[in-house]
Amino acid sequence: MTTWAICFLGIGLAKLISLVEPTGLLSANLAGVAAVLFVVLPERRIHARGERWSAYGMPWWGLLSRRTWESWLGGLVAVCGVVFPLFFVIFFAYARMLPHLPVWLATHVAPYALPHRAHVKLPPQFALRCVVQLLAVALPEELFYRGFMQTRWAASDPGRKVRVLGASLGRGFLQTQLLFAAGHLVVLQVWRLATFFPGLLFGWLRERTGNLAAPVIVHALSNLFIATLEATFYG
Repeated sequence: MTTWAICFLGIGLAKLISLVEPTGLLSANLAGVAAVLFVVLPERRIHARGERWSAYGMPWWGLLSRRTWESWLGGLVAVCGVVFPLFFVIFFAYARMLPHLPVWLATHVAPYALPHRAHVKLPPQFALRCVVQLLAVALPEELFYRGFMQTRWAASDPGRKVRVLGASLGRGFLQTQLLFAAGHLVVLQVWRLATFFPGLLFGWLRERTGNLAAPVIVHALSNLFIATLEATFYG
């Protein structure tokens, strides 16, 4: 909790400074500031305990090892094949509902301009966005939340586990996802709390696969998928 609070305050402080920083450099790189904090803060705690990231969901058996690729790709297609179509249906229904809500309410529950028009297309600079989402967003966030926080919380009471769809969810599982959602309120928009729900999926994947590979990839793909939906419906 202390590490999360320091991280949250650090990102918030950078956000405030960016409002008055004249060059705009900090404002354009707030995601980079967050990524550094997400890695450096738990790194210090982990090494202070004489541990390594391999104990927190980052094992590595070599690029040519079958175990490496099984850990990265195992169950990935199945999960995305179920979750993404379901999310598309919900997103489409949500998009159809928004124009019928009062404007004051719609602006608080969704970041989208009204009304929408659907034209299938990719978001701008898609290739660069893929790299950024994987390396600067999904990887550091998963290292911090599902790697560091979720692992440490579960280790504090190893006998307390609940079995859910093949995964043993330990102590602090829900709290980790709640803090993941709360951390997005550095930008004060209520709809950002909805990140709690994909957090449940990422956390479950971490326990089901025993590592962070699957949640990192699904996290990045999820962000790219919703960016594509936004470009399609609202771009």
